[in-house]
Amino acid sequence: MLTITMTNTTTTMKAVTYDRYGGPEVLAYTDIAKPTPGSDQILVRVEATSINAADYRLMRADPFLARFGAGLRRPHKWPVLGSDFAGVVEAVGSEITDVAIGDRVFGDSFADGRAAFAEYVCVSPSSVAPIPDGLSSSDAAAIPLAAITALQAIRDLGKVEPGNSVLIHGAGGGVGTMAVQLAKVFGGDVTAVCGPGSAAVVESAGADRIIDYTVTDVGTESDRYDLILGVNGYRKLSTYRRLLNDGGQYVTIGGTGRTFFDSLVLAKFAFMFSGKTASILSIDDDKRAADLRELHELLSTGRLRPIVDRTFPLEDVADAMRYVETGHVPGKVVLTLEPPYPPAPLA
Repeated sequence: MLTITMTNTTTTMKAVTYDRYGGPEVLAYTDIAKPTPGSDQILVRVEATSINAADYRLMRADPFLARFGAGLRRPHKWPVLGSDFAGVVEAVGSEITDVAIGDRVFGDSFADGRAAFAEYVCVSPSSVAPIPDGLSSSDAAAIPLAAITALQAIRDLGKVEPGNSVLIHGAGGGVGTMAVQLAKVFGGDVTAVCGPGSAAVVESAGADRIIDYTVTDVGTESDRYDLILGVNGYRKLSTYRRLLNDGGQYVTIGGTGRTFFDSLVLAKFAFMFSGKTASILSIDDDKRAADLRELHELLSTGRLRPIVDRTFPLEDVADAMRYVETGHVPGKVVLTLEPPYPPAPLA
């Protein structure tokens, strides 16, 4: 028999929905049914969430391949966007023993159907970790998906070790600033490519060298790298291949339809017989729980920190999305929610 312990019986909630593909004008802040957790789920009252590239790419169905997951003509599978969240556990299913009502948690709902641009989100307990002491919900919400993406690229695909040289192309955004920090955690020597508006943030993240792409063309550089991360940034595959050391690897993270086409179809031929490799990061959901625990430890010990550029109320999500889509946002943009009622007292 299903038993759910709850602290509030409200049946509706505010959420950001969209029923067609397009720009920020397709987003609607409206009332929808409040989710009910299953026996193996928890319900989190969201205090903050953040925008990722995946959100505006799904919103616009760019690349077109996004339609094959979300819906060919309309986004029927994921009507509420948002992966990152931070807040307070409000309800737990009968099978849950390691998370309790009142726990402050942050997490990534990517594997749970997204839907974090809302007052409440239902997720598996493996999709959350405790918010470290002293960290606000707004800061915690800036971490999950971007940091998990960067962690799997640096640790698993790149296998960065002390002394490895790492070039991060597109270092100023959410994933890029996480990648800079995590590459340093694993002992890498980091060269970061970004615009002038992000240089100070990237420097504070620990980059050893910064290339301002408005001044210097990285393709003309003589330095070579063991790992190149293309984070929503793009140069010709031949350029990345030339910039790699023998045995080096180029990893695509995000990007436009052209980026995915080149990495999926052309990279195999472009890197053939070169002694170098190219791949596209695909997040391993089975590692998500362990990754969140690792991120919790890194945040708790000060080896990783959130980088938030600006915050908006959730109801202003369209304005926030327009701001993000201007490009060159240093770090993350966070959406905050005012609790509809006082937090439940701890038992």
